[in-house]
Amino acid sequence: MTSTAFADAVNEQIGHEYAAHQQYVAIAVFYDAQTLPHLAQFFYKQALEERGHAMMMVQYLLDQDAGPIVPGIKPPKTDFDDIAAPVSLALEQEKMVTEQINAMAALARDEGDFAGEQFIQWFTKEQVEEVSSMSNLLTVVERLIDSPMQIEDHLAREMAAAGGGGDPTEPAQAGGAPA
Repeated sequence: MTSTAFADAVNEQIGHEYAAHQQYVAIAVFYDAQTLPHLAQFFYKQALEERGHAMMMVQYLLDQDAGPIVPGIKPPKTDFDDIAAPVSLALEQEKMVTEQINAMAALARDEGDFAGEQFIQWFTKEQVEEVSSMSNLLTVVERLIDSPMQIEDHLAREMAAAGGGGDPTEPAQAGGAPA
């Protein structure tokens, strides 16, 4: 059984993950409105990943009989000054999520919640990838801010090269949704 403190932290993080989902949808819509389909696609995909993270946390709490709570969230930011601002916001968001995940890992360890500690380790690894990916994208967008079609070309090449299989250590999502 997971500790009450860790379960509370996971429930709080579910809200953060849904807020990130909504923010990424808002960013994708911004890019769609700017007729930048690859940037939009990148953020629609990111939004689905964040929703998936929330669902993994819901499933963990269900598995632990710990009463998942799906909280309401505040509206996302929808207006941006330029095409770099949404990526900058996304990077700051990923850094904040990294801090939240690290605090959860520390809490699980402090509580002696070994199942919770094992569960959160996947998210710790995922955040390294998320911050790196968003940091790299921000660098590209800032370099090419006056040439948005070159950003689109870059993303088209990156997305085509990405492919890849799933991570076998990825936690299951509630509802049996594919990862």
